[in-house]
Parts: sequence; C-alpha cells; structure tokens
Amino acid sequence: MDAVTTAALNETTGRGSLVRALLIAAAISLLALLLLSLPSLRLDPYTRATLSLRGSEANGERLFLINCAGCHGIDGQGLVGPNLHGVRHRKNDRRLIQQVISGATPPMPRFQPEPQAMADLLVHLHGLT
Repeated sequence: MDAVTTAALNETTGRGSLVRALLIAAAISLLALLLLSLPSLRLDPYTRATLSLRGSEANGERLFLINCAGCHGIDGQGLVGPNLHGVRHRKNDRRLIQQVISGATPPMPRFQPEPQAMADLLVHLHGLT
C-alpha cells in the first residue's frame, strides 16, 4: 500500500470509529431516557390525574385535619402514625399517593379522595417540614 492509501484508510477507520462511538452514545442516551420515563408511563389513571392537577394548601390542610390528624397529629408530628415532617424527602409524590390509597400499612385505612383532593393533600404534605 502506498502512503496516500494508508492515510485514507486510517482517516476512514477513524471516522468509522467516531460514528460507531456516537451511535453507541445515542443508543445509551435513548435507553436512559426510556428508563427514566418508564415510571410515569406505568402510572395508574388515578395517580396520573392527581399529578396533573395543582393542589390547594388550604384545602389540603382541611383534608389532613379531618382525615389524617387523628393518627399523624395536628401538625403531622406523628402519634399512632409516623411523623410526616419532611415526608416529601423520603417518598416521591407517586409513592405518597400509593401509600394513602393502598391501606397497605395497617392501621392506616384505604383512603382514595377525588384526584383534586389528593393533589391538595400532597401540597399540604409538601409543606410539613
């Protein structure tokens, strides 16, 4: 092979490696984006509806006092139920919603308010610091 052919082959091989690396990087980025969006794709209709709404702190506080304060305390400090201060740092909104509606941790009852009421309650829970 002459020097010109060798140089051309090296340049082509270099470009091929670069293109391959870019394609791999793009595939990895696409896979990461898909994995990050999967939780939102798996949301049940109730959770999806709740998360699409803007909550009201005043209504959320009222709902909390009526339905939750008996076990979690008027200020969410915990009584029979756990302390809810900083709960938004321990559970994301999807997990908070599931916790409230599932009744999976007795003695907490199943409780599924309308999506707007749940959005209001989430805003109140976010404010418990």
